[in-house]
Amino acid sequence: MFPPENAELFERIAANGAVISQFPFNRPADKQSFPIRNRIVAGMTLGTVVVEANLTSGALITANFANEYGRQVFAVPGRIDSPRSKGCHDLIKKGAKLCEGIEDILSEFEYLFPASNRPASPSETGTLPGLALSDNEAKVLAVLGAGEERSVDEVIRASGLPASAVNVSLFSLEMKKLVRQLPGKIFTRNGGRE
Repeated sequence: MFPPENAELFERIAANGAVISQFPFNRPADKQSFPIRNRIVAGMTLGTVVVEANLTSGALITANFANEYGRQVFAVPGRIDSPRSKGCHDLIKKGAKLCEGIEDILSEFEYLFPASNRPASPSETGTLPGLALSDNEAKVLAVLGAGEERSVDEVIRASGLPASAVNVSLFSLEMKKLVRQLPGKIFTRNGGRE
């Protein structure tokens, strides 16, 4: 498994879904295995979201496969002076859908959620649905106290979690609208949950 700090995520996915690979389990990762994996990921999805990518990022390989397979490609714009935003900006220039939030993704796949099958929205019920947080998400959210602004490095240090776990948790918390990212990879809590 690569990276090893994703072992807990691997176990959660295996317990609630499926872990698939064209490689034997416990095969060590090498440079060639990642583009092969990216091809499979792009083929299994309806769309690919690239959050951050430099111009040589493997995420661009996945996006290119997705495009070849006729899948929707989304890109999250970033700071114009950040090398880690250049890949996303290039994708947007080439026709990827600009993605600022989950609504941009869901709007492309509305046909999957006909009104009769859609749960009542918070505006219809007057209450927000409960959001289940993973242990890592709860730790990261706790680090972001009310009204505080912290860099991703500060969140990593304060939470004691590996960088990859913090980045996954921050992305998930952004999708759940519990935190928001400010310029310069600074994160702040959106209020509400204490």
